Amino acid sequence: MRVFVTGGTGAIGGHAVPALLAAGHAVTALARTPAKAAALERQGAAPVRVSLFDREALASAFAGHDAVVNLASAIPPMSRFMSTQAMRDNHRVRDQGSAAVADAALAAGVGRVVQESVCMVYRDQGDRWIDEDAPVDRYPLTRGNFAAESNAHRFTQEGGGAGVALRFGWFYGPGALHSEQMYALAGRHVGLVFGRPGGYVSAIHMADAATAVVAALEAPAGTYNVVDDEPLTKRDFADALARATGARMWLRVPGRAAHLFGHRLTSLTRSLRVANARLRASTGWTPRHPSAREGWRATAAVLTP
Repeated sequence: MRVFVTGGTGAIGGHAVPALLAAGHAVTALARTPAKAAALERQGAAPVRVSLFDREALASAFAGHDAVVNLASAIPPMSRFMSTQAMRDNHRVRDQGSAAVADAALAAGVGRVVQESVCMVYRDQGDRWIDEDAPVDRYPLTRGNFAAESNAHRFTQEGGGAGVALRFGWFYGPGALHSEQMYALAGRHVGLVFGRPGGYVSAIHMADAATAVVAALEAPAGTYNVVDDEPLTKRDFADALARATGARMWLRVPGRAAHLFGHRLTSLTRSLRVANARLRASTGWTPRHPSAREGWRATAAVLTP
């Protein structure tokens, strides 16, 4: 296929573009700076400089492509995660940006749109398994994700093509800045545990997120969870990270105190034991790292000097 990728130089895009190329697809990707364009060219992709919010320019850039993969986001680093302005920027990308992408793909006659979303939209379900039909929760931080998913489904309804929304778990691995920051803290004997230690976190290694993007090019229209096979409790997730760094965990923060920050940390404090069965059954995709135990070890092999 000829695939256009937005967000191709971001955290997941940095893994997805090489994965798409390795699968034999021809990739064009949005690049906002000469340095990012050069990085894409080194990978084998064709860079295009265009605004994510310019529908006409996007439609022209999308012409002749079989699919558009929208991975554009503006998720802030951990140091700015509580910033209202930082989150507002991300909402704009997810809301207005995804609308422009869907409209441009319709105008260009593209057959498929794959849209990034997150599994943190689900309600806290304790230790119960969560599939794509489980109830969701529309708290403030989910607004942009629901808008993005809505635009992907609108693409299906209005154009007759396939709109696919991928609800990714918590990214970890090389290239995910917050993950690299967590790894550095763990090396200093500090583990991050948000909410109840026995609650579940559904995560996905960056490399496995990338192969899921490739698999989504063959998936029927709809919504799919993209997570590891075995979600870990937050305590076990932190311990797996500690073992990967070789450092003994002396301090786990902020723990239950994270609930005091209300909806700003809701996406991190709830218990989400999310299943990936639908994507596996529909495409044959399987994660290389069954859980964060294996994923953090693979991450350590890359990040440890």
